[in-house]
Amino acid sequence: MDWIKIAFYAFAAVAVASAGAVISVRNPVNAVLCLILTFFSVACTWLLVGAEFLGVALILVYVGAVMVLFLFVVMMLDIDVAAIREGWVRFLPVGLVVAVVMLVQVLALIGVKARSASPFPADNAAALAAETSNTRWLAETLFTEYILPFEFAAVILTVAVIAAVMITLRKRTGIKTQNAAEQSRVKAADRLRMVSMPAEKPAPLAPKAEGEGQA
Repeated sequence: MDWIKIAFYAFAAVAVASAGAVISVRNPVNAVLCLILTFFSVACTWLLVGAEFLGVALILVYVGAVMVLFLFVVMMLDIDVAAIREGWVRFLPVGLVVAVVMLVQVLALIGVKARSASPFPADNAAALAAETSNTRWLAETLFTEYILPFEFAAVILTVAVIAAVMITLRKRTGIKTQNAAEQSRVKAADRLRMVSMPAEKPAPLAPKAEGEGQA
């Protein structure tokens, strides 16, 4: 039985299902959890075929750092966060499901690796043909043959970040904003205003009654 092919299809199915859940669930926090599962499943497929550097980089960079940025941008959008902050316990079932599926994927990956008598068939095939390491072959290929798609991807990600910031900066009613241009053009005369107020005589004190103030 080809355990590698079975594991590959299983990881791919989980990745597709979780990716569909990202765009179908209504709660943004649950969508982020499903996206974490999607990234982790794709990383397992890369580890399965021998691309260890890509798999580890996907887990460390995207799951560990980019997902925090995604959640931050989601919270900056015009979303009713009051309902999200009502309690973290209701997010616990989805989080437990994601954690259990990720644990099963890790155990399956270890089991497939242990059952295979030899390294994976696709393990560093191109790197072995070039007589170099997997990471070096990936870097040389990415920055020589695929430099144009790599730059296009960088531009698309930059435009996406700028668009997300512009969405948060749109004018909305009931929100106090600052105008940096007006603040930089302020003058010293605008910061201080002298007001002339006429002095008023204090009202005369009422006479004390006899015996008041005595111990």
